[in-house]
Amino acid sequence: MASGGSGRRSGSSSGSSTGRSSSGSGPARGKSGGQRGNGQRGGQRGNGQRPNAKRGPNPVTRGKRPAVATRRQVPWLLIGAIAVIVVLAVGVIGFALSRESEVSAWRPSDDNRDPSLAIPGIVTGQYAGQQHVNAQQRVAYDRSPPFGGPHDAYWAACNGVVYPTPVRSENMVHSLEHGAVWIAYNPDQISGPAVQTLAARVQGQDYTMMSPYPGLDQPISLQSWGHELKLADPNDPRIDQFISSLRQNQYTYPEVGASCDALGPGYFDPDNPPPFDASPPPPDAVTMDGRGAQAGNGG
Repeated sequence: MASGGSGRRSGSSSGSSTGRSSSGSGPARGKSGGQRGNGQRGGQRGNGQRPNAKRGPNPVTRGKRPAVATRRQVPWLLIGAIAVIVVLAVGVIGFALSRESEVSAWRPSDDNRDPSLAIPGIVTGQYAGQQHVNAQQRVAYDRSPPFGGPHDAYWAACNGVVYPTPVRSENMVHSLEHGAVWIAYNPDQISGPAVQTLAARVQGQDYTMMSPYPGLDQPISLQSWGHELKLADPNDPRIDQFISSLRQNQYTYPEVGASCDALGPGYFDPDNPPPFDASPPPPDAVTMDGRGAQAGNGG
């Protein structure tokens, strides 16, 4: 009996103890299980982070500045300036090439010895060279102004000289024999800016000279040895064509390589040149075939 009661007590006690223990631990496990159910620990473990852990620098972005969104402006002013420069350069180069092509067409060569023959209005003639007269003689020239034939033994300075007064024709023709171009103009028809326009083609240009020529039947007349061109406009492009074709054209004048420099006082003084004589030549004037002239010595 005693052992039986003791067994019940023992069982009861054991059961109570077990029950209390079960009931006592039940809420704790429930709480813990609730925490697991809420996913706090699982969420933290799932995020790969520990509570209160400090985040280190990202090795991918380390050392890089944060990107700043900026709007890049187009430099229209610079682009416009460059475009203008390019257009101007193309224009200048094109003009230079065009100008060179134009000049080349009037430049003498072995294949085109006298380009002036293509100039509208050109007049040509054949004249013998090295027929000289003295300072007192006149020549009965067949053209006015003359562009060939007997002439004075001393040439007029033709190294870019613009004579303000008319000059004796016999001296001017000798310069043509040396390869010069002579621009003559009628002072009653050409004056002021028109004279300056013509003079700009002469000043500083070797083998070129210019002078007034009273009584000229046209405003302007150009002469080289054996060639003449008369025109009215000082801006006529044929003036440049004539000069390019005939100034020092070795195929068209007798004394290639002869000088155009001034001889000086006692010979021909460009500061005091012998004057032009507009009167008709006297009966004893030297004729165009050279009668009355003396043979020159290459001067």
